[in-house]
Amino acid sequence: MSGKPRWRRWLAWIAIALLAGPLALILVFRVLPPPVTPLMLIRAVQGEGLRKDWVPLDSIAPVLGHAVIAAEDNLFCAQALGFDFRALRGEAEAWLEGERPRGASTITMQTAKNLLLWPGRDPLRKVIEAWLTPQVALLWPKRRVLEVYLNIVEFGPGTYGAEAAARAFFGKPASGLTRREAARLAAVLPSPLNWSAARPSDFVLRRAATIERRMGQLGPLLDCAR
Repeated sequence: MSGKPRWRRWLAWIAIALLAGPLALILVFRVLPPPVTPLMLIRAVQGEGLRKDWVPLDSIAPVLGHAVIAAEDNLFCAQALGFDFRALRGEAEAWLEGERPRGASTITMQTAKNLLLWPGRDPLRKVIEAWLTPQVALLWPKRRVLEVYLNIVEFGPGTYGAEAAARAFFGKPASGLTRREAARLAAVLPSPLNWSAARPSDFVLRRAATIERRMGQLGPLLDCAR
């Protein structure tokens, strides 16, 4: 009987650590570059290598942020909590009707996932991602979310972030990316291990062209990335 309160104290401390640990990391990474992410470590163990080079957002051509928003999350600048609730409602309706959900992941959700979690679609990871996303959205300004995302996202096998991708695929720094090159980088994000910005298939080129057109249509929805 005497050991029961002790176990409760241990469980309480574990619960506090699980809740406070990610929050502390989110606060730290609001100002400091993340040294590595779980995905980077997993891919390195799988033999993909690790190429990354952190640069501030001002050293990344603005067209890349615009292209990523056009490709991944048109309402990024307008979201308060990091979720696209209309897309999530559509996901729920599709699931209830027996259809396969198409995905409603926002840039903020992907940043939280890439920064702190493992890859995959298991329910536990999705629940934790949903818990972390509003914390990132509330504690970081939009430009910081975009800066971290563009520096840690996977653009190809073993290639992470805008600077490493620009140099690997186009032989130039991220600050020198053109509108077309930015669209090609954004086009491969859904499947960076299978699609290439350097040697794009016809499908990737068509997708990149669509992204370029959308970039010109978003107008004020790109204001936070200017």
